[in-house]
Amino acid sequence: MLLGRSNVGKSALINRLLGVRGLARTSSAPGRTQSVNFYRVNERWNFVDLPGYGYARVPLAVRESWKPMIEGALARRRARIALALLVVDARHAASDLDRTMHDWLRAEGLPFLVVATKSDRMSGNARAVAQRRVREEFTADGFGDAVLVSAESGLGIEAVWRHLDRALEGAGVRG
Repeated sequence: MLLGRSNVGKSALINRLLGVRGLARTSSAPGRTQSVNFYRVNERWNFVDLPGYGYARVPLAVRESWKPMIEGALARRRARIALALLVVDARHAASDLDRTMHDWLRAEGLPFLVVATKSDRMSGNARAVAQRRVREEFTADGFGDAVLVSAESGLGIEAVWRHLDRALEGAGVRG
């Protein structure tokens, strides 16, 4: 399950992880994902892409309809979530909404990986600083892990797959 702010790169991440360009619709305009989308992988499990939280260029009524949809999707699938991917932008500090989602994942006892996207837009030194910041913001308490990734260059994609493979294997799913 992928969770994150609007325009953080969840759809681009799905496309890169699955190696299918254009599978998940990407856009520079926030809020393009307006429904819960399922991507079947190896006929065994799904990537579940939820609408982004926070700012999105959509009518308020549409944004307000996302909360019950997201909460319902999480509640119905909670027992089947092998690993949640909390997707954040590596270039920015965590927002209050990011911290709220992180705290919810912890409170629910869900396994999660923080995936910090858009790292290709940073220098090597800035990536190192971002990696430390993301780990401090999200994993300093010993829960979860964090990986910097780039859907453009592929940086960190293998590490995300290692986490996914371990989580699926632990859940009894072979891929």
